[in-house]
Amino acid sequence: MSAVITATGLRKQYGRQTALDGASFTVEAGRIVGLIGPNGSGKTTTLKALLGLTPFEGELSVLGLDPRTQREALMNEVCFIADVAILPKWLKVKEAIAFVEGVHPRFNRAKAEQYLANTKLTPDMKVKAMSKGMVVQLHLALVMAIDARLLVLDEPTLGLDILYRKQFYQNLLEDYFDEDKTILITTHQIEEVEHILTDLMFIENGKISLAASMEEVGERFTEVMVEPQFVAAANALQPLSQRNVFGKAVMLFDGVARHQLQTFGELRTPSVADLFVATMKGTYA
Repeated sequence: MSAVITATGLRKQYGRQTALDGASFTVEAGRIVGLIGPNGSGKTTTLKALLGLTPFEGELSVLGLDPRTQREALMNEVCFIADVAILPKWLKVKEAIAFVEGVHPRFNRAKAEQYLANTKLTPDMKVKAMSKGMVVQLHLALVMAIDARLLVLDEPTLGLDILYRKQFYQNLLEDYFDEDKTILITTHQIEEVEHILTDLMFIENGKISLAASMEEVGERFTEVMVEPQFVAAANALQPLSQRNVFGKAVMLFDGVARHQLQTFGELRTPSVADLFVATMKGTYA
């Protein structure tokens, strides 16, 4: 596989505040990557660096281009959505299509109109007359009609109800994504994107604290509901975290072989949300 993004030692200061502190990572082509981190961890600054929206120190290549000096060429290959719920209230459907067609060379008007034909949206409908779900449909039509090699989504379903959040990701997976495209998503709604991710990156205090494929995550991390008589033995293996569920200790282990853990109790692969809470507990403390 070829790398779509290669970042080495990214650093960014806002006055005395460090937003990026030597962040390094690689994103391969044809992957769906979740960039997950608490507020203030450096997620948005990372995206701004990738899109050429902020100066930074370090080395960064996006689609073989330097965002600092080749941003115009880069934007021909990238699509960015910050929040699907934000569009000017006066904007009509046909005006949105005309605007995107005018600014993005890889936009396919026929494809957008074909998608909209399956909705209740009409060319003269204004955003102010749309439900949030309709706004999602308009965004999807615009995005999926752009043959971008890299799609960057920053909290794309913020403020939408669960039905439209699920619709957004389902349509994205079925109608947009293929092996020639790469998607980078940041979101606080981890549970809703977990099933579509191929790779996971945790960012904490401006550094990448975890970067792995979902297969590697499943092999590396194991959660055990420990039977009471085995708590001491399980603790001796230094679990990453521990919580209590229905009176039993649930321990999360990093890099411990499953055959060592299976005698302690029921095993399962932790969810991304559980893994996130476990690895970020020092941050919130």
